[in-house]
Amino acid sequence: MKLSTPVTITNAQLVTPDGIREGALRLVEGRIDEFVAEGAPGDTIVDAKGKIVAPGLVDCGVFAIDKPAFHFGGITRAALMPDQSPPLDYPERVRFVALSGKPDLWVHPLAAATRDLGGERLAEIALLRDAGARAIATGRRWIADSGVMLRVLQYAAMLDHVVIAHAEDGGLAGEAAATAGEMATRLGLPSAPAEAESLAVARDIALAEMTGARLHFRQVTTRAALALVRKAQARGVSVSAGVTPAHFMLSDLATGGFRTFARLSPPLRSEDDRQAVVEAIGDGTISVVSSGHDPRGPEDKRLPFADAAPGMAGAETLLALVLTLVRDEVIDLKQAFELLAANPAKLLGLEAGALTRGFEADVAIIDPDKPWIVDSGQMEATAGNTPFDGQPMQGRVLALYKGGIPVGD
Repeated sequence: MKLSTPVTITNAQLVTPDGIREGALRLVEGRIDEFVAEGAPGDTIVDAKGKIVAPGLVDCGVFAIDKPAFHFGGITRAALMPDQSPPLDYPERVRFVALSGKPDLWVHPLAAATRDLGGERLAEIALLRDAGARAIATGRRWIADSGVMLRVLQYAAMLDHVVIAHAEDGGLAGEAAATAGEMATRLGLPSAPAEAESLAVARDIALAEMTGARLHFRQVTTRAALALVRKAQARGVSVSAGVTPAHFMLSDLATGGFRTFARLSPPLRSEDDRQAVVEAIGDGTISVVSSGHDPRGPEDKRLPFADAAPGMAGAETLLALVLTLVRDEVIDLKQAFELLAANPAKLLGLEAGALTRGFEADVAIIDPDKPWIVDSGQMEATAGNTPFDGQPMQGRVLALYKGGIPVGD
């Protein structure tokens, strides 16, 4: 359903592909129409009062659809990982998910690369694409069989479909709950070496280079693995990397006290690796930041650290945490929304994620300085398993539009 009259958002700091500009943005029939000085007669006028007007966020790689949390965080589109029950390995399941969030949230299913995500038999990738899948994903686990991964990438290259891979060698990672090092030793936690990530990245880059496939690592969190991605990009391999805010905000020190909200996958890394992630965001090696939204209730988290399920509720804190990188001058405001919206939209082949004429009118009005405190007991998410519980944040969405319609109307 479209608004009967156009909407013009005035008095705005517009985050455009060319940079920040003052002015007004006109939305017509669910699409971004043009930048204007003021609204036309008959338009619905919305005064942004000098605040930021930016594209709605495109969250690439969530594990649950959680509309209230997404809308709180300014997310208008979410790419759902195939790790569902049952997995997204049949066209009917993919088709159902693709329709599930409309009209105020568009869900983009990521197809399972292998049947039951078992890493052995290829799923019907072409049929899954036709059913609405926007990419192929290996899920939470690495495909250990190099022959299977080669065939996944070959098939994806033929279809011009991106493969979203988990970067962690399962043979080394096993059931580890932490990264090997001083902190894991002090806590007595089962751990795996950080090299589990770089080994997985090295193999998958080599296979992507062989096949010419497009490869995206959903999370790259170590200095060694980031160096491999950077070198591959320099020689023209079609490989990109993402990360979640936890891995540029926190090190493995956050696991002290056996705080299971800090039990993540991949596990938190050393301080040197955390700094390497920040550097990689700054130099463009990492091009996507996503929430990894994975709400987990007490039955999954109120357990011994090694037994607790990994994951965090990340949708509500995603925007505010990326804005910390702007305040720290790692990136500018335009780059922040490239990480959060434009780049993930391009990865998935969406006409969204930017204030560009003709694109879907997914728009957020944001106060980047508005303070608030994370309270795990009061979150919009179905569970409040955030490692940032009790921490002050800056940056809140004041209004959100999906297809030109205010969310909540």
